[in-house]
Amino acid sequence: MKTYAIALIPGDGIGRDVTDAAWTVLEATAKQSGFALSGTTFPWSCAHYKETGAMMPADGIKMLERFDAILLGAVGWPAEVPDAVSLHGLLLPIRKGFTQYANVRPHRLLPGVNGPLKTTAFDILCIRENTEGEYSGAGGRVHQGTSAEIAVETSVFTRAGVERILRFAFEQACKRRKKLASVTKSNAQKYSMVFWDEVTRLVAADYPDVECTSYHVDALAARMVMAPESLDVVVASNLFGDILTDLGAAIQGGLGFAASANINPERKAPSMFEPVHGSAPDIAHLGTANPIAAIWSGAMMLEHLGETKAAARVMAALEATTSHGIGTVPGKERTEAITAAVLSRLS
Repeated sequence: MKTYAIALIPGDGIGRDVTDAAWTVLEATAKQSGFALSGTTFPWSCAHYKETGAMMPADGIKMLERFDAILLGAVGWPAEVPDAVSLHGLLLPIRKGFTQYANVRPHRLLPGVNGPLKTTAFDILCIRENTEGEYSGAGGRVHQGTSAEIAVETSVFTRAGVERILRFAFEQACKRRKKLASVTKSNAQKYSMVFWDEVTRLVAADYPDVECTSYHVDALAARMVMAPESLDVVVASNLFGDILTDLGAAIQGGLGFAASANINPERKAPSMFEPVHGSAPDIAHLGTANPIAAIWSGAMMLEHLGETKAAARVMAALEATTSHGIGTVPGKERTEAITAAVLSRLS
């Protein structure tokens, strides 16, 4: 029997609850589908940071290398550990260490979910550059605490980095409706975004069947609200993609439905899958976290591992669950009840 080794990092707050829920569904799906999942849990979190002074061990990336994939819950506990510490201590090192340069987030309404827009006819796949750009970490501060203090944050765009994320996005568009929206701001950012536009045009020449349109980020944000059905695949830099995908989560009903994948497209290292709702300290003790985003992320993991039928089974169970109104209203059902409903519909 084929067995996949999965690293589980529940993290902080509701991350623990939704990871348990997703793992229960994934194990049941694997059993029904004729393969197995072997999970190893790592306690890396803000609590771990308080105990050890580090979000993960110095050899954490080395420890994760042997796994087929990583399932992450949520990271962050800002009341005790600054977000900049938790983000740069765990999430970003994994993304960069394993060259997970493609962040993939699907945005569509599950049956029975009411979004804030009048239309329900949209299915957008956002592709975000995940390892450089505005989040490269280049910069610094000098003269701190004085009137002459200076903070500099430098974006880094490499030709290799921009071209590979664009090619990944074009490949996704080829599998869908052959429409790609490239997000830019070249009217104001005359170096990095003009460069992005130039590389987009060069790569587009290799995909003549894909309709490629460049949008300024503000215009694209408006289009996601006013005419989301006109969009298919959207590709953006690290910062623009980060903002637009949270907008995508909003129009699909909220962060409780926002799944994501951090992909190493060349499969030379494990990819990581996570819901993007964060640790939600305000509800972490209530047991009412919606596990749907985590379960959906798990389905994306199965898809990446090549278990497409099992992934489809999970998504069908999710859709059957929400179509009956379960998991569609924040806080209405407990996490265990939503998980049980998905489990009951797996067959």
